[in-house]
Amino acid sequence: MKAANQAEDYAISCDICKKKFKSQTYLIKHTRVHTGEKPFSCDICLKAFSDKGNLTKHKGTHTGKKPFSCDICQRSFSCKRSLTGHKLIHTGEKPFSCNICQRFFSRKQSLVEHKRIHTGECPFSCDICPKKFKKKEHLNIHIRNHTGEKPFSCDICEKAFTQRTHLRQHIIIHTGERSYSCSICQKTFKQKTHLDTHTKRLHTGGKKSFSCSICQKAFFTKSGLDIHTRSHTGEKPYSCSSCTKAFSTKGHLASHTRTHTGEKPFSCSECHQTFRHNSTMRSHYKSSHAPKDKLPKYSCVECGKGFVRKDALIVHMRLHSDEMPFTCDVCQKPFRQKSNMERHRRIHTGERPYSCSICQKTFREKHILVCHMRTHTGEKPFSCPVCQKSFTQQHCVKKHKCL
Repeated sequence: MKAANQAEDYAISCDICKKKFKSQTYLIKHTRVHTGEKPFSCDICLKAFSDKGNLTKHKGTHTGKKPFSCDICQRSFSCKRSLTGHKLIHTGEKPFSCNICQRFFSRKQSLVEHKRIHTGECPFSCDICPKKFKKKEHLNIHIRNHTGEKPFSCDICEKAFTQRTHLRQHIIIHTGERSYSCSICQKTFKQKTHLDTHTKRLHTGGKKSFSCSICQKAFFTKSGLDIHTRSHTGEKPYSCSSCTKAFSTKGHLASHTRTHTGEKPFSCSECHQTFRHNSTMRSHYKSSHAPKDKLPKYSCVECGKGFVRKDALIVHMRLHSDEMPFTCDVCQKPFRQKSNMERHRRIHTGERPYSCSICQKTFREKHILVCHMRTHTGEKPFSCPVCQKSFTQQHCVKKHKCL
C-alpha cells in the first residue's frame, strides 16, 4: 500500500528523461535543466538562474550578508539550507544512503550526484562542445574554458582564475601559510590532500590500493594512478593556449605557461630572488641559505660526493652505473636526465620556447636566452683575474686566458 501511494505521489514525469515528480511545479523547474532556461536574473551583475532560490542565494555574494550562523562553530551562511547541511558535519549524521553500494551521505543532493557514478548519467551538456557533465557546477567551470572568464582574482598580484579553489591554492604562494599539520610528527602542509597522503604513507601503514593494470605499479590515490596511466597511454589532456604543447598533468601545464608569461611567483624568504618553480626556489634556498651543518644530507657510496637533495644523488649515481633511463622517441638517443632529453627533443620538433622580450628572437634553451640578453644590456659578468677584461660568457674568459 505504501509503495502504491508513493507511485501516485510521483505521477508526473519529464517527457525528455522520464524522471518523475510530485507536482507540476517541480517538473517545470526540472525541465529548465534540459531547455537551459534561466528566467531569474541578478539586477546587479545580470547573472541568470533557473531557480529563484539560487538567485536569492547568489545575491548574498554581492551584499556579503550571511544571516544564518552555526551555533557550534559560528560559521555563517547566506541561506538556511546551507546551514542545515553544514550542521550535519558536527553531528556526523548521514541520513541518505545509496541503494547500490550502501554509501551514506549527509545531503540528499550529494546522494543524487553520487548515483550518477553508477548510472553514468550526465544531464548537463555544454552548448559549445559535445562534452557532458554529472554536476552543473562542473559544466559552469568548463564553459569558462570557452568564454575565457576568470571571475576569481588575487588581491596581491591580480592574477585571475576560473575556480575559487585555484585562487585559494595560489594565495598560499604569497602567504606561505601551511595550515594543515600532522598530529603525529607535526610536519605542516599547504594543502589537506598533501597532509592526507603524508599520513597514509608514513604513519598509518596505508596500502597502495590503486594498481596500474599495465605495469602493476601501485599508488596511494586514484589521482596518482590516473596520472601514471597517462605515461602508458600517452594521453596529454592539458594543452598550452600559446604554443599548443600538451601535458599529462595540470601542474606541468601551469609550470610551462610561465615560460610564456615570465611569471615568477615563488620568492626566496632570505634574498627575495624570484623563481618560476617552487622546487627551484627550494633548491636555491638549500644551496645558498641553509645552515652549513645541514649540508650535504645525501652522500654517494661510490665516490663520497655530497648532495643537498636526494633526487640529485639519484641522478649522480647514474654516472657510476651508466644507467640512461630516458630515451628520445624520435632518434632513440638515451639520456641520464629527463630534462636533458626534453631539451634534446627540441632539435627534432623545432620548438623554441624562450623568447627575447626586446627583439623577439627565440631560443631552444634558457641559458642561451640569458647570454643573448647581455647583447642588449651590455652586461659582462665574467672577468679575467689578470687584466680585468670583461666578457659576456664564462668560456670566453677561458679562451682569453689561453692567449
